[in-house]
Amino acid sequence: MSTSTIPLTSPGASGAEAALSEVCALEKEVCRLRARQMRALERYFRCAGSRRSATAELARAGAMTPRQAERKLVMAEALVRRLPRTLASLERAEIDELKATKIVESTVVLSDVLARRADEIIVRRLTGKDSGSLRRAVNRVVLSLDPDGYRARSLERRRCREVRLRPEGETMSRLAARLPVEQASAIYASVDRAARELRRVPGEGRTTGQLRADVFADRLLVAHGGDASVRADIQVQVDLMTLAGLNQEPAELAGYGSIPAWLARRIATSPSSTWTRLITDADTGHHPSVGRDTYRPPSEPDCDLRVRDRECATPGCRRPARFAELDHADERHGERGESSADALDGHCAFHREVKREPGERPVPRRNGSDLIVTPTGRKYTHHAQPFHEPRTRRSRRPAAMSRSRRRTEKRKTKKP
Repeated sequence: MSTSTIPLTSPGASGAEAALSEVCALEKEVCRLRARQMRALERYFRCAGSRRSATAELARAGAMTPRQAERKLVMAEALVRRLPRTLASLERAEIDELKATKIVESTVVLSDVLARRADEIIVRRLTGKDSGSLRRAVNRVVLSLDPDGYRARSLERRRCREVRLRPEGETMSRLAARLPVEQASAIYASVDRAARELRRVPGEGRTTGQLRADVFADRLLVAHGGDASVRADIQVQVDLMTLAGLNQEPAELAGYGSIPAWLARRIATSPSSTWTRLITDADTGHHPSVGRDTYRPPSEPDCDLRVRDRECATPGCRRPARFAELDHADERHGERGESSADALDGHCAFHREVKREPGERPVPRRNGSDLIVTPTGRKYTHHAQPFHEPRTRRSRRPAAMSRSRRRTEKRKTKKP
């Protein structure tokens, strides 16, 4: 996502733009100060003696808890010693403290050598990413650099699955389950689908959130573990070669991010799984669009868009596209123009309403690229992520020529 400004005509918008520009300038200054603070904290940590005494002294000096102090020291140590390029990006205000924290937290499991390699890769992928998408990009790098360690940690985390109950007062409690991602995603998708079906019943006064909670409780409380006939719908994109076990490229679980190849194969080979072939353009990594000339979004572009975007088209929103509401990206397409996937976009309910706010002007482009002009006059460009990196066929001519020359030389040496 990139930002720029365009000329403004409204005095109110001009005032808002001036205030927003000041906010952005101050945010950059805060980032530079945070980077300086990280360097100072690392110097203090190096000179203060033991970790325990350094933590206690910092907690007293900063009027914070020891846990808060320790987190600051750990982050400073990681940025200065293991992730210097990330620290430099913070100092240049290319990322903020929250994004730097996501990088530190995701790479803490790596050795120092692998962390520095990850730092070199990540720093080239910072542009336009919010904290959520950045964390997912970093996790993908960690998975590619340390697949064996990732698998071991995944298996250990799966052994830590649990359910917890926490009272919240006023007759309410929070019930939370820590589950493998494929189970949690399938459960939520199933509950959400049932809640939306009930929402369409005439006279139903409960909100979708209330219905999700009621469906969830009803299914858990029925005899013998609930309704076994319910089929879940989750979307996993996996390379055919990975599916066949010929490589170990990570797959993508919509609404979650990268998952290892072994888990993608486990999901794909489940008896309840359904496979859909997806053809991508080798040069771009995108799924080709299907053009139509009708206003009502037809089924094929509907499917194309949900597959292409995987998530809400709004930058930073992680809600899977299967929950999105489809509409023409430009309202003028309702009167004329094609209803292809390029002319449509899919936003969650909240961001669909935001799109209709006064001053919001969406401009659809090709392959899921959207330009949004906000009421302050700023332009934000969002690109649908490709399914894979561009793949170009490697030229085999040099190798063939080399073998040919070797055969020629061999024949020459056999002559008397």
